Amino acid sequence: MNDIATRCIDIIAKSKSIPADTISLASTFDELNIDSLDKINISFEVEEAFNIEIPDEALSTLRTVGDMVEGVTKLTATTPSTITTH
Repeated sequence: MNDIATRCIDIIAKSKSIPADTISLASTFDELNIDSLDKINISFEVEEAFNIEIPDEALSTLRTVGDMVEGVTKLTATTPSTITTH
């Protein structure tokens, strides 16, 4: 599992007070008892952790932890890096 997946799972686990090792990429938000308000709160934490902005319309399409990780991966790949090399 990559760093993005691990960090997303850790955020979800902390938010829902459940062990991270019980969450997989295949876990659905329904299985984890994540409602729409939880999803919004988790998205704020993910945005802050990865310095990204998740579009509101994208939230409604997220069904699994894997969906979230895939979305974060895409957003971090398209976000310009603030680190410059010479």
